[in-house]
Amino acid sequence: MAQTEFFDALESRSPHEREAAHMAALPAQIAHARNNAPAFAELLADVDPAAVTSRAALARLPVIRKHELLQRQTAHRAKDPFGGFSALRWGPAMGRVFASPGPIYEPEAATRDYWRTARALFAAGFRTGELVHNAFSYHMTPGAFILESGAMAVGCTVFPAGTGQTEQQLQAIAELRPAGYTGTPSFLRILLEKAAETGADVSSIRKASVGGEACPPSLTAWFAERGVAVYQTYATADLGLVAYETPVREGLVVDEGVLVEIVRPGTGEPVPDGEVGELVVTTFSKAYPLIRFGTGDLSAILPGACPTGRSAPRIKGWMGRADQTTKVRGMFVHPSQVADIARRFPQVAKARLVVSGEMANDQMCLRVEASEADNGLQQQIEAAVREVTKLRAQVELVPPGSLPNDGKVIEDARSYQ
Repeated sequence: MAQTEFFDALESRSPHEREAAHMAALPAQIAHARNNAPAFAELLADVDPAAVTSRAALARLPVIRKHELLQRQTAHRAKDPFGGFSALRWGPAMGRVFASPGPIYEPEAATRDYWRTARALFAAGFRTGELVHNAFSYHMTPGAFILESGAMAVGCTVFPAGTGQTEQQLQAIAELRPAGYTGTPSFLRILLEKAAETGADVSSIRKASVGGEACPPSLTAWFAERGVAVYQTYATADLGLVAYETPVREGLVVDEGVLVEIVRPGTGEPVPDGEVGELVVTTFSKAYPLIRFGTGDLSAILPGACPTGRSAPRIKGWMGRADQTTKVRGMFVHPSQVADIARRFPQVAKARLVVSGEMANDQMCLRVEASEADNGLQQQIEAAVREVTKLRAQVELVPPGSLPNDGKVIEDARSYQ
């Protein structure tokens, strides 16, 4: 395959060369994290960075999970909003700071394609000289900027559409004629359905890079039937790009800027290739040097290399959550948020959030055991859900003792087939 079909030469280097480069870079990255990020100075105090030159040595380091990051940020917020994990401070080196639900604060370094999403967009067919309709949210969270930076690195112009205002977005698409879309798959579906209903011309969009929520094969096929080739981009606010889909649609290729492990959920122990476990990622970012960051997402390593010639490891894709934290309409919802809502109402003894739906049509229902069952309470709880999670949910009041005694705070009942 010609080099012009890759974004850069790193994608096609031999697996041995890539692994050797990553192992050679690990000691310096761990030393950098210890010297510049106070949280890692504490967490890795007993680690000799020079000795971490293999995956076995890396696996002996602790896994840092999102809830621990949130706890440290909360505890140190008065003096450091990043909880000691960022190597950057306010000033020209940090271009932006974002707030994800929790809230968890993330820095963005003022560098080209900081999130490294250019490779994902290139693999999805985006090219220099095209216009991209970016429908990720530009409000507080980094989603829009994660894809925008990659599109600009590819050489595209970006229309910052954001979310909502469907009719105005359709007008902009009809008049600006973008070649591609970036955003959640559910909003792309809304745009296409509304265009079909109103007769708006969205025919210029022939490709899309989607993320933020599940995009099952059935939904990908639905888009294909309407002339849009949709590819998944798996990126997070903490890590940037982790993996991306290619035209052969055989799993997701791991990005060149991260080192991926699959571990047994709840532990830091790597599992054999092919076994499902939690995705743990070490990033080589100097700005936000996360070492063994547990994503909470389940996946598995696929055998062999991508038929496109990209030689990095491949993961099967998103296979659910290793913990009860889940994504709804592109936003994380945490068990702690459900508990926060329940604590606001003395009448509530127990609450369970049930997430349902299929084909990216997420629905939330908060089932609440309440000593009082009146409409006023139901409306108040619905308002509290919107305030805490930034999402809408139906509230169902049930008699005390109705909810299962299984410890679940969030039940993901969605179909991913």
